[in-house]
Amino acid sequence: MNPSTEYVTLSVADGTSMRAYVSRPSGTPKAGLIVFQEAFGVNSHVRDVADRFAREGWLAIAPEMFHRTAPGLEAGYTDFGAVMPHMQALKDPTLEADIRAAFDWLKNSSGSPGLSISAIGYCMGGRCACHAAIILPLACGISYYGGGIAPSPFFPGLTDRVKDLQAPVLFFWGGLDQHIGPDQVQIVNNALREAKKTHINVEFSFADHGFFCDARASYNAEAAAEAWALTLAFLNQHT
Repeated sequence: MNPSTEYVTLSVADGTSMRAYVSRPSGTPKAGLIVFQEAFGVNSHVRDVADRFAREGWLAIAPEMFHRTAPGLEAGYTDFGAVMPHMQALKDPTLEADIRAAFDWLKNSSGSPGLSISAIGYCMGGRCACHAAIILPLACGISYYGGGIAPSPFFPGLTDRVKDLQAPVLFFWGGLDQHIGPDQVQIVNNALREAKKTHINVEFSFADHGFFCDARASYNAEAAAEAWALTLAFLNQHT
């Protein structure tokens, strides 16, 4: 059955308000899931991903992470100029406030109290999912080609913070990704190993950055299908 969908407005600890897309499964949700956007906004693809999870039983919420500088932004996948200023404006303290606001809504305002909560994200959102697993008691986190977990031009790295991970994390990487090279993937993996944190690394040697998104030129149907199956298995294992 199709999920029921709505937009909700979340109050963030810094006094701002953040819109979020919510997709509800039919019947009682099995768990809650925060779906973190790519750099291009909570667009039709991100909403579709949230709906896909809702059809599998998760109560999914996709918060608009650019709400301070560009509320409602939906940019085209080749329009990097439109999103760069908003990515550069993101700072970890306010990101943490946004992440907590989405988590708190699932816990306290969703109408389904007591759910276990996980997080998943894509590209910029992959970093957010890892960040969420550091600061929150999640059931698990899933990061698709998360730029900025290793230090990057846009974000300080999270590798010095993975010692504080509170949940197992599944990482997906594209072997053809020119944005996140093997050196950065190795930095992330080394930090996780050193911290002795439970994690899984999956690299699709034949896939590029953004391989899961069927609205991007880099979409790879085979990698996306296999990653989807692994994602559901991981979520079900930890729900």
